[in-house]
Amino acid sequence: MTYCVAVSVDAGMVFCSDSLTNAGIDQVSTYSKMFRFGLDGEKQFVILTAGNLATSQATIGKIKNDIKAHAQENLLNMRSVEDAADYIGNISREQQDKHTVEGKKFEASFIVGGQIGDAQHEIILVYPEGNHITTSGDTPYLQIGESKYGKPILDRILTPDLNLDTCAMCALVSMDSTLRSNLSVGPPIEALIYKTNSLVLDTPHRFDADSDFLRDLKRSWDQRLKDAFRQMPPISWAANWDKSGRERSGAS
Repeated sequence: MTYCVAVSVDAGMVFCSDSLTNAGIDQVSTYSKMFRFGLDGEKQFVILTAGNLATSQATIGKIKNDIKAHAQENLLNMRSVEDAADYIGNISREQQDKHTVEGKKFEASFIVGGQIGDAQHEIILVYPEGNHITTSGDTPYLQIGESKYGKPILDRILTPDLNLDTCAMCALVSMDSTLRSNLSVGPPIEALIYKTNSLVLDTPHRFDADSDFLRDLKRSWDQRLKDAFRQMPPISWAANWDKSGRERSGAS
């Protein structure tokens, strides 16, 4: 399984992905699921992948080959991030159709984020069918893969006006929650921060399984959750509240 999350706020974008690929308890491998493409000063794209490894690798391979061959249609001559999402979706569908067996398709999902010139940066989730959705002011993030464990922290913390360091920490805590609850998601963890209008991509931060930072993050987050839990109102408070509420409503 996989977990990838991308955040879009006013200050820029944050991308975070795991690198574990699991095809069974005895078939565990490590593959990066974060890919960068761009022309410094002109346009930048980051693609995150989840789903069938063969399909996602074939799709990324086609994107690379089109760029290398200066194909008439390639990622680096897209006019918008939406056009890039359509382009990626078309390639993904072609790869799925090529390898369909007895009606079974080997599906993959993608998140593409980027900025072209002075246009607004944008993050888009591309479904296996090729259609896509984008972030919004109410939901400034997108996830693919094993998303349920890392979602609560994103819903509670992220707003469009947050700084990138806070967004990156939120994404990493979201990843830590997923690592804790799903053994098929695992390190190395990659995280990348993009600043609005910089039109340059830095090398992603990479955190291996023995990373001191990941260990400290996990320990700190666990302790703060326990501290917060201990400060919750006692159960007697809830019982008294419920009782008074029934009395006010006239319930017997």
